[in-house]
Amino acid sequence: MYKKIAVEEGLTNVVQALHASGFHTTSLEGDDLFNVRAVVVKGDGTDILASPANLRVPVIHASGRSAEEVVEVLRDRLS
Repeated sequence: MYKKIAVEEGLTNVVQALHASGFHTTSLEGDDLFNVRAVVVKGDGTDILASPANLRVPVIHASGRSAEEVVEVLRDRLS
C-alpha cells in the first residue's frame, strides 16, 4: 500500500527520493490534501501551512536534511 505525501514546491530532490522509495506525492499548494499521510515543507521560515486546512498529519521540515534523510524520517513517523 502506497503512502501519499504532500510536498512544498521547490523540493524536487525530495520528490524524486520519495518516488524512488515507493511514495506517491502531491503538491502542497494543491487542493488534494485530504488523503495525504504527511507533509514535507522547506522549513525556511515561511508559513505555508497558515491556510485554514486543519491537517492532522506529521509535518517534516526539509531544511538542513538531505532528501534521503527526509525519506527516513517519513518511514519512521509512518511506520
